[in-house]
Amino acid sequence: MGQALDLAAAAARDGDVPVGAVVVSAEGEVVGAGRNLREVDGDPTAHAEIVALRDAARRLGTWRLEDCTLVVTLEPCPMCAGAVMLSRISRLVLGAWDPKLGATGSVWDIVRDRRATHRVEVIAGVRATECSQVLLEFFAAHRSPTTREAGPWAG
Repeated sequence: MGQALDLAAAAARDGDVPVGAVVVSAEGEVVGAGRNLREVDGDPTAHAEIVALRDAARRLGTWRLEDCTLVVTLEPCPMCAGAVMLSRISRLVLGAWDPKLGATGSVWDIVRDRRATHRVEVIAGVRATECSQVLLEFFAAHRSPTTREAGPWAG
């Protein structure tokens, strides 16, 4: 999660929502890394999870990321949850829940839907306070004083 938090900080420096993700092999090696690049690349699909999954698939030479773990600072949205499931990731480790768009257990649970052909183990709350704080600070700095509020990642 430490490396994912570092990637989230890099995304924030570029003006993007601070989310970072890494893909870890069964042997514990980081085989993919990503951060939000939507603003940098002008790409609505350039979420940290998608970038990390693409990086891992390229490095491993296969889209089947079986026995890999995705570690991400914020609960994946529906697009990313679908990509996680379809990539055959075995385990998802997340920091902060996303009460607005979360799709791995909070609002929706795409990765563990009984109708899915592949289910993903979800481990939540890893370094949740740190992951939430990065988001709170980012959004506090990007809101006008009249619209500032605690936000969905408070606690």
